[in-house]
Amino acid sequence: MSVAAVFLALSVAMALLALPCLSSGFDLGQSTRCVAIPSRLTLCQNVGYSEMRLPNFLGHSSLDGEVVPRSEDWRSLLQTGCHPQAQAFLCSLIAPVCLDTFVLPCRSLCTAVRDSCAPVLACQGQAWPEALDCARFPAEEDMCLSPHPKFPQFTKDLPKPACQNCPSVEEYPTMKGVLDTLCQHDFAVTAKLHRRRLPSGEPEFQVDGRVEFIRQGPLLPYDTQHLLQQWLLINLRCAHALVRPGRSQLYLIVGTVQADTTLAITRLFPWHKKDANIATATRKWKHHRC
Repeated sequence: MSVAAVFLALSVAMALLALPCLSSGFDLGQSTRCVAIPSRLTLCQNVGYSEMRLPNFLGHSSLDGEVVPRSEDWRSLLQTGCHPQAQAFLCSLIAPVCLDTFVLPCRSLCTAVRDSCAPVLACQGQAWPEALDCARFPAEEDMCLSPHPKFPQFTKDLPKPACQNCPSVEEYPTMKGVLDTLCQHDFAVTAKLHRRRLPSGEPEFQVDGRVEFIRQGPLLPYDTQHLLQQWLLINLRCAHALVRPGRSQLYLIVGTVQADTTLAITRLFPWHKKDANIATATRKWKHHRC
């Protein structure tokens, strides 16, 4: 090992010893062992390494008793896509890479993930965990897992879902009512929303099949299906009221994209087979003047 590498390892070790314990169950001074990341720890597959430390940085020492089952607590949050490095951040604690020294996430990475994902947790009635207090992580970027360079500017301008009050749902609207609603909003699409009957590793809610544009507005064809699915997973309280377990429901979904590019769904019309008013209104919309 080079002199520079020895110096870096010593610097990292000194920085880690200066940190408080990450949880009541883990002490950075205790001995650890390296184990293969098991295939059943699906949350931390494809993270770029194959061995992890036990106990992990959350104080979990048993793979089957703690690490694997507790990792599932984070699955629904990751499925929302709240931050592109949320998996890397969480797995650096759940399944920390096994190297000659401890590698913690940087405080800047924690802050970036927290600022994007804590509002999603709050939307679902949960607080950001105390064990993930960003002040507990090192501030020096060369001693820890740092954030990737910022993503291209154009991604910031894409519509994005956010936590919101549940939109109104109107059964069997009049044709005029549908046409007026289309005039008052930025976009309108038809989409079939599906809810899985039993819990599994897949998202509980999904957009089944194609999304059809009635009024495209600022939405992008290649992104809209994913956008709607993210909205469902973030706004679970609203989603549970829209679809029963094991069922699908076709909706006319209407909303706006706000100045900060946040997507706001404001009204939904269940499209039943016998409902001719929605079908007539969507046909007339092509020639309708607001």
